[in-house]
Amino acid sequence: RPCRAGACTCTRRGSRLSGTAGLSDLFVDKLLTQLSSPLGLALGFLLVAALLALRGRHRASAALVLTGVTWMSAWSMPLVSDALRHSLEARYPEQAVATLPVVDAVVVLGGAMRPAISSGRQPNLGAAADRIWHAARLYHAGCAPRVIVSGGKLPWHDVATTEAEAIGQFLRDLGVPADVILLEQNSRNTRENALYTARLLNEHGIGRVLLVTSALHMRRALASFQLLGVDAVPAATDFEVNGQTRSLDWLPDAEALAASSRTLREYLGYVVYRWRGWV
Repeated sequence: RPCRAGACTCTRRGSRLSGTAGLSDLFVDKLLTQLSSPLGLALGFLLVAALLALRGRHRASAALVLTGVTWMSAWSMPLVSDALRHSLEARYPEQAVATLPVVDAVVVLGGAMRPAISSGRQPNLGAAADRIWHAARLYHAGCAPRVIVSGGKLPWHDVATTEAEAIGQFLRDLGVPADVILLEQNSRNTRENALYTARLLNEHGIGRVLLVTSALHMRRALASFQLLGVDAVPAATDFEVNGQTRSLDWLPDAEALAASSRTLREYLGYVVYRWRGWV
């Protein structure tokens, strides 16, 4: 039986990816994601360059150092980062709430909150917290009578509550009644978001939904839900690119590098999901 916000007693065992194999897959996925990031690959270039230098191959070593620095500098340019993010965000442009259909439920995906610190009395909002605000706004606008929150907890996060529970609490703080919030607390990635939420929808006889996630993430998320037969309408939020250019956008900075890494991770994630038959 699915959880209702504020009254969760259901178990988190029995998921398809539970057990050692599932955890191993999860760790490997996260590790490969980090290693394939611009920073990870640049460090790889530098490591190989150091090994070549130790063997006396100084010309090859210098070439690899230059390659690594150039590679990371390119992804650190706001011009490059903005163009890369726009290529994904433009697929699902921002929509006025009045233009969205009335559906059976709003589904908001996790990734919007970080593990609570200190007492946990205040929400520790993440960069994608717009997802929570947008879900609350859609509910208050009358777009749906229910809000479904999908998000578990990663095994390396030593926290007592799932992200769905934390988001559910914040939704209540935003005026969404507890009795209209359903929590899906098993998922640890986008595939599981779709899988477990689809089961929840079937159990409650919920048909069409508005899918709320970051515009950068919407392509992979929407495809994952639609593959499982969910009638999902995209309601993207958390847009990062505003179309404005600045005279210094060619200068590398850390924020642009982080944004490029997030976007490349989405492209890589989509390719992996296609290979696995998940989209």
